[in-house]
Amino acid sequence: QVQLVESGGGLVQAGGSLRLSCADSGRTFSRYAMGWFRQAPGRDREFVAGISWNGGSTYYADSVKGRFTISRDKAKNTVYLQMNSLKPEDTAVYYCGVDRYGLRYDLNGYAYWGQGTQVTVSS
Repeated sequence: QVQLVESGGGLVQAGGSLRLSCADSGRTFSRYAMGWFRQAPGRDREFVAGISWNGGSTYYADSVKGRFTISRDKAKNTVYLQMNSLKPEDTAVYYCGVDRYGLRYDLNGYAYWGQGTQVTVSS
C-alpha cells in the first residue's frame, strides 16, 4: 500500500531555500511518475513539478521553472523538491502524489496524497 509522508517545510525569508521530501513507507511508488502540488488558502490545489518513474523526465509549472528542482532516489523511496529563490507567493501547503495515469499536470490523475507540509515565505 502506498503511504506518502511529506516533510521539510518551514518558515523562510524571501530569497531563501528549502528542500521538501516525500517518502513512500509502502515502497510501492517506484513504478509511477510522481508530482508535487501546492494549495494556498482559498485557492485550488495546483501543479508544481513532476518526475517520471525512472527520473529521466521532469516538468514544471511556469511559475517555478528555474527555481525549483524535482528529483527522486529510488533506493530511498523518496522524491525531493529543492526550492530556491523562494517568493512570498510560494507560500502554501505542499503535497506529493502518485501520478497513476501519466497525466503529468492534471490533478485528477493523482492519488495517494500525503498529509502535506507547510511552506511559509516571509517578505
